[in-house]
Amino acid sequence: MNTIPGGVCAALGFTANGVHCGIRPNRRRRDLALIASSVPARAAAVYTTNRVKGAPLTVTRAHLADGRAQAVICNSGNANTCNWNGAAIAEDTAALVGDALGIAARDVIVASTGVIGEPLELAPIAAGIPALVAGLSMDGSAEAAEAIMTTDTVRKEIAVEFTLDGRTCRLGGIAKGSGMIHPNLATMLVFLTTDAAISAEMLQAALSTDVQATFNMVSIDGDTSTNDMVAILANGMAGNAEITAPGADFDIFMRALNTVTVQLCRSIAADGEGATKLLECVVTGARDARAARTVAKSVVCSSLLKAAMFGADANWGRVLCAIGYSGADVDPAKIDVTFRSEAGAVAVCQNGAGIPFSEEAAKAVLSEPEIEILVGLNDGDAASTAWGCDLTYDYVKINGDYRT
Repeated sequence: MNTIPGGVCAALGFTANGVHCGIRPNRRRRDLALIASSVPARAAAVYTTNRVKGAPLTVTRAHLADGRAQAVICNSGNANTCNWNGAAIAEDTAALVGDALGIAARDVIVASTGVIGEPLELAPIAAGIPALVAGLSMDGSAEAAEAIMTTDTVRKEIAVEFTLDGRTCRLGGIAKGSGMIHPNLATMLVFLTTDAAISAEMLQAALSTDVQATFNMVSIDGDTSTNDMVAILANGMAGNAEITAPGADFDIFMRALNTVTVQLCRSIAADGEGATKLLECVVTGARDARAARTVAKSVVCSSLLKAAMFGADANWGRVLCAIGYSGADVDPAKIDVTFRSEAGAVAVCQNGAGIPFSEEAAKAVLSEPEIEILVGLNDGDAASTAWGCDLTYDYVKINGDYRT
C-alpha cells in the first residue's frame, strides 16, 4: 500500500478543478469545486444524522438511489441549509453541471458547506461552471481541495496505490473539516475516488463499515453539522475483476480505503478551529469494540481535557472522568493512562490511581503538536482510536464572528 500524489485525480479517469465564482466575497478564495469521471461510476455515500439537513444531502441521496454517479459539485461559503428554495438550487446546480459535462443531472452529487440559513443564489454558480469545467485537469485535486475549505487552514488530500487481481488500482480523497465536527455517522465533507471495479452494493458496505472506525471517531467541538457527507465514486478503469462479494480482494480494498480515511481523519482533527495540537486517543483492553469506541470518543470530546492539552497540563483525572461518564462498561480500578509524543512517554495512572511522575517531563511531552492519550482498560481484547484537538482561545474567536 503505497502513498502517491494526486488526491482525487490519482485514480484513472478522474479530473478536478476549483474556482472562485462569487459566493465568497474574497476573490482570492476558491468557492466552487468539481470532480468528474470520464465514465459512469459506482457510487456510495453516508450522511449526517442531524435531523436538520442541508438541501444538497436530500438531493444527493435521491440521485444515488441507483448506486451510480459521474461527478461531484461542491460550493463553500454557504451551506444551502434551511432555505425555502434549497432543493431547487441543488437540483438546478446538478442540471447545470450535467449540461456542461454531457451527463444526466441525476448522476451529479451535490454538496455545500458554509453558513447555515443564508440564502444561496444560483447566479454565481451558473457563472462559474463554464470556467470550472474548462479547467478540469488530472492535476486539479489541490484546486478542488482548496475550493471546499471554510475555516480550514490547510487543504486535505491523499491517495494510495494497491493491487487487485494483478491490476494496479488507486484510491484518493480530499476533505474539508475544521469546526462543527462531532462523531455521528459522517462528520465533514469528504470526497473519495477510485479506479477499482467494485459493485455499488459492496462499495456502500465498504464505506458504511469504514466510517464507524474513522470519520465516526473524529470530534472537534461536539457539534454535528447539518451538511456532513462522505461520498465515493468507483469507475472501474483499473480493469480488475469487479468485487461483488466479501473475500480477499474486498479486504485489500478495505485496507486501501482505511489508509486514506485514517489520514484524512488525522488531517481534519489537526486542523480543528483554533487548534494547536492533534489528539489521538488509543484505547486497548476493552471488553468489546463498542466499549472501546465509546471510551475513545468520550476522551477526545472532553472540553476540560482538550483545554488541559492546550495548556500542556497532565491533568489525567480528566481522562478518568471522561471514561466514567462515557456509559461504557469499564472497571475504574483497572484503568491505566499514559501520555506520549515525540518527546517521550509519561505514565500517569495505573489501576485507576495516580502514580508519581515528573511534571517537567509531562510538560515536554504535552508541548508537542501531536499527542497520544493511551488508555488501557485491561478488561478484554478490543481496541479503538479516536481523533480530536485541543481547545484554544482562538476557537471562541473564530466562532464568535463566523457569520459576520
